[in-house]
Formats: sequence, structure tokens, C-alpha cells
Amino acid sequence: MNSGTRLAIVVAVVVIIVIGGAAAAFLLSSHSATSTTSSSSSSSQSPTSTSSSSTSTTSSSSTSCCSTNLLRIGYFANVNHGQALIGLFNGDYQKALGSSVTIKTTLFTAGPTEMTALLAGQLDMAYVGPSPAVNAFISSNGTGVRIVAGASNGGALFVVTNSSGIKTAADGNITGQLLHKTFLGPQLGNTQDVALRHYLLENHLVPGTNVTVNDASNANIVTALVGNKADGAWVPQPYASLILAKAKAHVFLDERSLWPGGSFSTAVLVVATPFLTAHPDVVARIVAAHVNETIWINAHLAQAATVMNATIAKVTGLGISPAAMSGSLATLSLTYDPLVSSVQQMATNAYQLGFLGKTPPNLQGLFDLTILNQVLEQRGLPTISS
Repeated sequence: MNSGTRLAIVVAVVVIIVIGGAAAAFLLSSHSATSTTSSSSSSSQSPTSTSSSSTSTTSSSSTSCCSTNLLRIGYFANVNHGQALIGLFNGDYQKALGSSVTIKTTLFTAGPTEMTALLAGQLDMAYVGPSPAVNAFISSNGTGVRIVAGASNGGALFVVTNSSGIKTAADGNITGQLLHKTFLGPQLGNTQDVALRHYLLENHLVPGTNVTVNDASNANIVTALVGNKADGAWVPQPYASLILAKAKAHVFLDERSLWPGGSFSTAVLVVATPFLTAHPDVVARIVAAHVNETIWINAHLAQAATVMNATIAKVTGLGISPAAMSGSLATLSLTYDPLVSSVQQMATNAYQLGFLGKTPPNLQGLFDLTILNQVLEQRGLPTISS
């Protein structure tokens, strides 16, 4: 073999080694990148830990909002959230979902805070008052939330202390009776807060000018009126009945007297729009369970009152007397009808108070009753128009 042939063979071997090494490096690199992507994808499907920090919750909200194995539901310890107080705690809702989806509940004390959490991707569904739901819809340009069912009709009272010197709305001269008094609402923009401020405005009373309105949690409102720290409050049940039981107080006005037929929404069931789009099957199971719970409650009020009271005591540490619970249920009814016209009127009232921007609210798309009506049809019940 001459020197030229030997040189050609050496060059060929070197080329083969270089090409093979490059190919091996490429394959190794590709395999490593695929494993990283798979790991990232897997971790993004993990449900948010109940003890995770606010930072981690925020960073995971875009994926956890549409997790198929976790459903996060917000609610209040209010009687007008009765379906949640029973169905979320006796296992009915979990049974409706089966073992593949786990429910995580979060207790709230005011609707605006709850809707902030929902729009931030920290909740998937919620029981909430209609005014915060409307505000969430408007503030998200109609993209963030949908009302998929009603929850309660009535159950809000304007109560006043006996020491305030205020009598009742039926006694007339409402402006004169309420002039320069101090009243409390659950939270700025809350359903009862809007009702209070709008009622005052209609009677020529302007907060900060000739009347005072402060906001506090429902529990703190009870304490304030027991201690005569305010003249009255517009509150939902059971807090109105608690005030009447614990404080020297009386009813100035039952809000039912302000609405046609005495019917108006005080709570609705809402869902984050991205979750509804991604998992209508999960939403459908919850709506069906909600309808079943509503029907059962209305057929077994005494038993339902006991169960609701037990849940309220469990989550708040404060039980309600049988008399206060009975008083609560006497002023409201639980329903799956969202009472659309009343919600629309509440939006108009909030707009007049300056809560919903500079243009009249357009609620087109807020109500999505498709699933509710499918459930009602399956049960042979009348459907509801949105």
C-alpha cells in the first residue's frame, strides 16, 4: 500500500468519527430537550397546593385555572349560599364529580374580594352576590365570568338600632329619619352595599354629605350594632337575624318590599369563563348537583336548616340559634333561577352610583344558562330565559 492510499484511509476514518460523534451529540441533546418539556408539561398540570404562596399561585394560575383534576369553589357562610353549605360539605358535589376531580373550597366574607380571586385565576367557580358578579364581568370586558345559575331569592334586610331613634320605612319621612345617621354595609360594591347606597340616593341622602356609610365584614357589623357603634346596616341572612337576636334592634326595611313580586337575586353561581370553555362537563355536573341540592332543601327546610347551621359553626366557629336560622329562612328562598331582570336592575343601580364606569352597563353574555336549562329539561322542569 503506497503512502497516498494510507493517507486516504486515515482521512476517511477521521471523517467517520467526527460525523458519528456529532450525530450522537445531536441525539443526546434532542432526548434531553424532550425530557425537560415533558417534565414541564407534567408539572404544569399539578393542582395548586392549598399552602402555596401568593407568588406561586399567581404564576400557576394560567394552567391551574383549567386543571382537569381540581375544581376550586368559593362560597360564604351565609344562608343564601345554602346549597354550598350543604352540598360542598356533605359530599354531594364531590360525588357528582367522581374521584377524578377533587374539590377545593375557599371561604370568603365579601363578594368583591371573591371576584378578584376568580379573575386572578385562583377560583374556578363561586357562589357570590350578583353585584360583584356584574362588576367582575364589566371589569374584564365581558370575558372573565359567566352566571350559570341562581342561588337565592331575597334574604337582605335594613336593620336599625332602637337607640338610633329611627322607626320604620312604613312610618314615612324616610329622608328625615335617616338624615345624618351612620350605616354599615358589608364591603364597597357588595350587593347589600349597593342596595343601601342606592336606597339612600333615592331618598336624597348622599354618603359623605348628609349621611355616613362605612364598610365592615358581616361579623363586625353584628358586633358594631350590638355595641351601638352605628345606627343601622343593610345585611344578608343570617346576619340580619343575628343582629335582631343579639342587639336592641328592629327591621327598618325588608328589601323584598322594593322589588316587583318581592323577588330579587341575592346570590348566583358563577364560573370563570376559561374554565367553562375548557371543562363544560365539570361545570354541568356541579350545576346538576346545585339543582338537586336546591330541590332537596326546599322539600326539607327544617333538616336543611340544621345542616346549614352545622356547617356555619364548623367554618366560622359561630353557631346560630334555631330562632335566628328560622328567621333567616323566613325572608328568603333558595333557587336555581338567577332572576335575570333583578340582576340587570342592580347593574343599573350600581352604574348610577358610579361603580361601573362612564357608560351604561352592557350585560350581553353575562348569563350562560345553557347547561342549567339542559339539566332542567332532563328533569322535566321549566327552563329559564336569559
